[in-house]
Amino acid sequence: MESCEVLVVGGGAAGLSAALVLGRARRRVVVVDVGAPRNAPAAHMQGFLSRDGMPPAGLLHVGRDEVRGYGVTITTGSVSELVKTAAGFEARLECGQRVGARKVLVATGLRDELPDITGLRQRWGTDVLHCPYCHGWEVRDKALGVLWNGPDTARFANIVRQWTSDLVLFAPDDVLAEADRPLLAARSVRVVEGGVDRVVVESDHLTGVLMRDGRTVARDALFVPPRLVPNDTLLTGLGCLTDDLGWVVVGVNGTTSIPGVWAVGNVSNPRAQVITAAGEGSAAAISINADLVDDDVREAVHEVTQVAPP
Repeated sequence: MESCEVLVVGGGAAGLSAALVLGRARRRVVVVDVGAPRNAPAAHMQGFLSRDGMPPAGLLHVGRDEVRGYGVTITTGSVSELVKTAAGFEARLECGQRVGARKVLVATGLRDELPDITGLRQRWGTDVLHCPYCHGWEVRDKALGVLWNGPDTARFANIVRQWTSDLVLFAPDDVLAEADRPLLAARSVRVVEGGVDRVVVESDHLTGVLMRDGRTVARDALFVPPRLVPNDTLLTGLGCLTDDLGWVVVGVNGTTSIPGVWAVGNVSNPRAQVITAAGEGSAAAISINADLVDDDVREAVHEVTQVAPP
């Protein structure tokens, strides 16, 4: 069985940032990553200072090279289970490999659950988008739409309105609160009510939304506030506490309720963008190293006491 001081599960911005700091701290680190980042469908990432517009895969490629330069091991695979052991933790990979570690950082992200509308998933990350702060600039001043996906969608539409004056909110019948109508009207957000059949795509570009009553509303891009579901099975399997909304509870530096386990990035913070996740990974790594140092000091004191003359 392979052993290390810190196991990082998830090799996105959060996990690699943590591995970089820990590698530079001369810790033995293993990163296990399945290779399926949430932002893979996007052509570029935005809002990351000095890396604005860089393809997501490019960031990961550079990041892996950097951490390997400090002796970090990167293993491609999926961790099926984390278990507590006398020495710390053991990760059991789906391929049968096992990795032992003193500390664990989980950065497995989340998944987006979209409304069940034909064609939506196929356009995800291109012209069906989730975050105006990530993609709004690229579709500014275009004919945009927001698809209903819960009671917070009306407020979400007013945020998207910042990037265009031509905005349509698509809402099923009888779901829009009367209190929201004047707020949308004040910002000239048009409301189209009724069921959505599918998105219309021509020449590999989204061109509109087809309603179930046969109407087609021309649009250049759509925003959808997805339902965010954390990939936190490893954490809950260990018994980490979750809040009322089902998210793992973490401290300032990503500490969980299980000593020796940290969680960072979208697995515990649904609002974390790439740059936020990277920062969380860095802060957690410093916390992990400090915890390891405390353990090392206690062990050193114990060894000295054991060999000291009577």
